[in-house]
Amino acid sequence: MNKVVKNATEAIQGIADNMTLMLGGFGLSGIPENCIAALVESNVKGLTCISNNAGVDEFGLGLLLKKHQIKKMISSYVGENAEFERQLLSGELEVELIPQGTLAERCRAGGAGIPAFFVPAGYGSEVADGKEIREFNGKMHLLEHALTADFAIVKAWKGDTHGNLIYRHTANNFNQAMATAGKITIAEVEELVPAGTLDPNQIHTPGIFVQRIFQASNLEKRIEFVTTRS
Repeated sequence: MNKVVKNATEAIQGIADNMTLMLGGFGLSGIPENCIAALVESNVKGLTCISNNAGVDEFGLGLLLKKHQIKKMISSYVGENAEFERQLLSGELEVELIPQGTLAERCRAGGAGIPAFFVPAGYGSEVADGKEIREFNGKMHLLEHALTADFAIVKAWKGDTHGNLIYRHTANNFNQAMATAGKITIAEVEELVPAGTLDPNQIHTPGIFVQRIFQASNLEKRIEFVTTRS
């Protein structure tokens, strides 16, 4: 089954106001740049975005925040975005902060059909407020619920026309788990190849999870902090 669409604009068709989106990547590494740009142009509003971070002020999800297209962020790290901070403190943006490992597992559980699980991270902190607490092997755990989304949007290094995906290095963070947890999964790839080209042993996300795929273009792959030896 050929799942190829022309570009990001075609790939995001059906994303409407007040939907929940998962967006893969870690910092600015492995984020779906083309799809984020297309969402900015679409002017869709009221989004709930599940992402490890909220981008930076002029890149990544920071572009959606700038236009007030995001209603709620579900994230684990948000420290590099001044506009995020301003909207949070002013009450314009709803935020759910989650320990990073818990966020990853909630996404993975959503894709695996596991509705909830117990985890020790966050016990004794504000993260535990309102959550069921149980003791296992002498240690207290919180009940955390799985996360799913109307659309999961991921970026891969390579993909084929059937939607099979391979990620590379840090860019794999969150992309692999999120790709399984969307009702519709969109993949933008650095290199799109014919079906049968990829080594089956190297595939991270089987094509059964992916509904739309396209060849990304003009990827900036911005680095948050450039550190070089003097």
